[in-house]
Amino acid sequence: MRRARIAWRCRRGMRELDLLLAHFLTSGLKTLKRADLDGLEHLLEQPDQDILAWLTGAAEPEDRGTRKIVTILRAHIEAPHGSASAPR
Repeated sequence: MRRARIAWRCRRGMRELDLLLAHFLTSGLKTLKRADLDGLEHLLEQPDQDILAWLTGAAEPEDRGTRKIVTILRAHIEAPHGSASAPR
């Protein structure tokens, strides 16, 4: 149920961000541990422009927890479908 809520919140309305998050949803959401799910939920509370900048590498989040989930997301986004594993 929690993962379904997160998947719904990943539908942002900014096309570029939606595409990046959709790729992660198909390849990485099911691999996240509870703490990482917490980080993802926190990330999704941030403005779309900030999330897009972080995921594309144009900026880095200041918060350590946010940096961790951004690193996980980037690994899944940059890897071919299904081949990334979440960093430990």
